[in-house]
Amino acid sequence: MTKKIRAGVIFGGRSGEHEVSLVSATSVMQALDPEKYEVIPIGITHEGRWLSSGRALHLLKEKSGLDREPERFLVPEPNRQALISASGMADGAQPIDVVIPLVHGTYGEDGTLQGLLELANIPYVGAGVLASALGMDKIAQKEILQQAKFPLPKYTYFLASEWLGNEKRLMTKVERSLKYPMFVKPANTGSSVGITKAHNRVELCSAVELAMRYDRRILVEQGVKNVREIECSVLGNDDPIASVPGEVVPSNEFYDYEAKYVDGKSAAIIPARLPKRVAEEVRRLAIRAFRAIDCSGMARADFFVTKRTNRIYLNELNTIPGFTAISMYPKLWEATGVPFRELLDRLISLAMERHREKNTLKRTYEPPREWYR
Repeated sequence: MTKKIRAGVIFGGRSGEHEVSLVSATSVMQALDPEKYEVIPIGITHEGRWLSSGRALHLLKEKSGLDREPERFLVPEPNRQALISASGMADGAQPIDVVIPLVHGTYGEDGTLQGLLELANIPYVGAGVLASALGMDKIAQKEILQQAKFPLPKYTYFLASEWLGNEKRLMTKVERSLKYPMFVKPANTGSSVGITKAHNRVELCSAVELAMRYDRRILVEQGVKNVREIECSVLGNDDPIASVPGEVVPSNEFYDYEAKYVDGKSAAIIPARLPKRVAEEVRRLAIRAFRAIDCSGMARADFFVTKRTNRIYLNELNTIPGFTAISMYPKLWEATGVPFRELLDRLISLAMERHREKNTLKRTYEPPREWYR
């Protein structure tokens, strides 16, 4: 009998996208092939406590009984590769072969969790530390993509500390650079948390005040009029492939949190009704952006395509896209011929492949003389 792969699924977390993560984890754990994988649920509470039991997902959803659950956590020591009981370092170690991180947003998608997994020497699905940090930080990502000459909407940014006491001066500066409507975003959130579409100066001021609740760095983007929201999924490591593009038709003025997850009224058109050359260019740009920030495993590339001229703008890359029942990343692969269960198999295989490759690299250097003694 073939030994099952012990797959740790990490969900929850200290993030505004905590609830989205729980829904993604539910979908993934239900889809993983029980003949191939032993699923190890790893829940992180809003406060940052790590729990690992068959009840972790249920308890996080119910928000009750969490204080009575025993804690287990990963330690940054490369020879353990296991969850360790908080009651004692030698008590109840639970080995893990691979991790599927589904913590969307801060302290999960931003390179911090990936850094812990690197230190623990555990293979994990998705982007590494650098690509995760760039994927999460909208400002840093845009600076990299602009340097690589991707077609981006115009943008500007500033610090929250610059805004305080200088609101009018900064608003004037923004208005000289961009035209209304504008999108105001915290640099490091996902699922449209803290994002506002501003149509005038009063709304711009309110939007910045909201964004500053979530981050110290604020991004303001030019709104592109009469566009379609197009998404494309990418899969692979050094030789990635792209799915068919799909179109999101949001139920609200833009694809905000409510439209994405709550009201159930947004629609998806898969594949998107685009001219063949436009669809192929979207796929090409998605792969090029994936490589530009050194992604691995998976990412979803989001675009705007103007309705009349089919001009393409790259909006952003998401390195841990949603895996809920309505999420575009798996739905786009389903339409491309890769069903959900097979998609998870491929992602785990890519994680193992990248881990093996990293472990062939030298980590030590023997200097010709012992100069450091």
